[in-house]
Amino acid sequence: MVKPTVHDIAREAGVSLSTVDRVLNGRTDVRPKNAERVRAAVEKLGYVRDTYAANLAKQRRYRFLFVLPEGPNHFVETIAAAVHEAASAQVADRVDVEVMFVNAADPHAVVERLKQLNLATLDGVAIMVPETPQVRDAIAHIKSAGVYVVAFVSDLPNSKCDHFVGIDNFSAGKTAGALLGRFLRNEAGSILVVTNSMVARDSIERRFGLDEVLSRDFPRLKALPTVEFHDDPQRIRVTLDHAVADQADLKAIYSMGSGNAAMLDALRENAQLSHLIVVAHDLTAVTRQALLDDEIDAVIAQNVGHLVRSALRVLRAKCDKTLIFEAQEQIRIEIIVRENLY
Repeated sequence: MVKPTVHDIAREAGVSLSTVDRVLNGRTDVRPKNAERVRAAVEKLGYVRDTYAANLAKQRRYRFLFVLPEGPNHFVETIAAAVHEAASAQVADRVDVEVMFVNAADPHAVVERLKQLNLATLDGVAIMVPETPQVRDAIAHIKSAGVYVVAFVSDLPNSKCDHFVGIDNFSAGKTAGALLGRFLRNEAGSILVVTNSMVARDSIERRFGLDEVLSRDFPRLKALPTVEFHDDPQRIRVTLDHAVADQADLKAIYSMGSGNAAMLDALRENAQLSHLIVVAHDLTAVTRQALLDDEIDAVIAQNVGHLVRSALRVLRAKCDKTLIFEAQEQIRIEIIVRENLY
């Protein structure tokens, strides 16, 4: 079948080509009745706009920015590498992509960096920082300039972002609870829960998911209060030492966020912890090697390449005012063990 054109739409709707063009480009200077007739014709004819050709004709380039946490973080390093890889592949599609690192632990520092952005040179921003009142205000300012904002990896539900790209972190926490419960099916005891910071939305949601599954399905297992170690290797060492001394029934460790390298270093230094079940998040060079060395029992992962490509597709769709294919952008939760490493 021949693909319908704008001429077909104009003929079906009984309007001019210029009216069709204004409706398809999201302009408001069209009478509502005519706009509705154009939309009805588009739906009836199954018209799909060739945004690539339109943008090529206009010599348009998309300009996107990824805002990521700075500091020693292997997961963020894999994301940055995936961004650069995707940027190279997107050159033919007229996309320019840059990465900016911010001190995510300091909301004021994040806002200062965001204020320095030249918003006139940007079409969209994917941002991976904890949600705070200051960050919400900064995002509102970015959006007021007509720049689209995607919450990336960790949701920002109160910031009125245009979309969230990442796994369902509540389900990820439930997955961790199910894994720990099955690893320890016939045992009773405590689980040490650690993360870099509970300010991050992903850690909060994972903790809720963990608690729901343990209380419902594995009541003999008790998740201890979450310990935050804020990128401090010494803090995690002390935490693990105290856990051994204070919790004689300690059975497992659940690492909800980044900082797995520091946690693993501390585990290696304490021989009394070698028997513990360990479940962590994010497949990096560090967690991959730990799986091979039998230091981690399972990693709950998300495909970083898919994350980045999805963010780029969503930002482009927002810029083009086209539909987002939700099934394509769904980031799946993966369970990685030593036997299925790829």
